[in-house]
Amino acid sequence: MTPLLLTSACLLTITLGYASLCAGSPFGDCRKCRGMGHQIKTDRKGRMKRGKDCRRCKASGKRIRVGRHLYNVAARLHRDGTR
Repeated sequence: MTPLLLTSACLLTITLGYASLCAGSPFGDCRKCRGMGHQIKTDRKGRMKRGKDCRRCKASGKRIRVGRHLYNVAARLHRDGTR
């Protein structure tokens, strides 16, 4: 196989894999709170304590994936353009 063909096949595999991930699970864990919905703090004794709610995910712990967001934008643009 030529390197160009191998590279394009690898890129196609990665793209289709990410597209199937976005279709099957459109929401991923929030990167700021790591999917917990809040931050972990420690009190003065060193014990773990629940912190403030995460503002990025609004305490849900989930975020929409980039690929799903792009799909939603494209679908909305197509839907608005064909009305």
